[in-house]
Amino acid sequence: MTLRLPSPDGTTRPYEPRPRPLTLSPGPTPRSRTVFSAAHVVADPYADVSPGSPAAVDWEATLAFRRHLWSHGLGVAEAMDTAQRGMGLDWPAAAELIRRSAAEARAVGGLIACGVGTDQLGPSATLPQVWSAYEEQLALVEGVGAQPILMASRALAAAARSPEDYAAVYTDLLRQASEPVILHWLGPMFDPALDGYWGSSDLDEATETFLKVIAAHPDKVDGIKVSLLDARREVALRRRLPDGVRCYTGDDFNYPELIAGDEQGFSHALLGIFDPLGPLAAEAVRVLDKGDTAAFRALLDPTVDLSRHLFAPPTRFYKTGVVLLAWLAGHQSHFTMVGGLQSARSLPHLARAYELADGLGLFPDPALAAARMTSLLTVSGVPQ
Repeated sequence: MTLRLPSPDGTTRPYEPRPRPLTLSPGPTPRSRTVFSAAHVVADPYADVSPGSPAAVDWEATLAFRRHLWSHGLGVAEAMDTAQRGMGLDWPAAAELIRRSAAEARAVGGLIACGVGTDQLGPSATLPQVWSAYEEQLALVEGVGAQPILMASRALAAAARSPEDYAAVYTDLLRQASEPVILHWLGPMFDPALDGYWGSSDLDEATETFLKVIAAHPDKVDGIKVSLLDARREVALRRRLPDGVRCYTGDDFNYPELIAGDEQGFSHALLGIFDPLGPLAAEAVRVLDKGDTAAFRALLDPTVDLSRHLFAPPTRFYKTGVVLLAWLAGHQSHFTMVGGLQSARSLPHLARAYELADGLGLFPDPALAAARMTSLLTVSGVPQ
């Protein structure tokens, strides 16, 4: 079977799908690194929705995908950016997702951490309202027995007037937390509304505020997730963390080297790219458990081209490629997203994502993936 894939210059090119996938069986939880996959949500394709409507989620398919990740030994980072939080997934749907996923995690013994944000607020929230919104979500996540991830807040970015405002909000939340949390610093490439987070667009100044917040309550910080797509900066920050505070890389461009680490330490992982890479990523880290860094890199380095493609600017639309690959891999029956986000990437971009993923052997059934990609190309006007 040969596909005709569209190129950005308006031409098409032939592509011969890979005949056999990688063979990756479920396995135990990696030991040497804590590894979370931020997971996407599956939309309900039969819901009668329009732009601006509340999110309609296919709960069974969404939870089935989480069971898939847990079966390979990965943790699930729930209701995060990858789940279209703030880009189609509203707070009522996110709250229900947290409740359902936490219950599923208890049933199967899966590791889960859930995003705590302020997305129940409107665009003109005051600082006290931001504070209260964080507290409401923190109570929900702790109440269902999940680990909280204190997410960067658009409302806080809009309401804060100084680094001290950030420090006051986060310090109080850490004081209230029952168990250690993960702090999440999401860069503006993922969400332009977060520019200037921690009180400054100068990342060096922002880092100092961030570190002061951690230093005030290191016993309440399990770790930090850094999503700035800057490996040098992450390593420098990692080396300044208090003892016992972990760094979870969120760098979807440089994750193999950051997870492998150096003579002074390493990063754990909380990554959106580990949604499509889940089984391969888990196998790679289990190889690292044995001390074989070269074999770990041999497995994971070839995936970086795919990740850099999916997360290419505008980076926040990477979810479209993630869901495309889930459909092609057979994890869901359709290529529909909450908020209509399936239209957020061009057909040539999606075709290249398919080509790179197929080349890596990520599709359990390459023939199914090819047939589904053919149907998408055909309905989009690319003759096959």
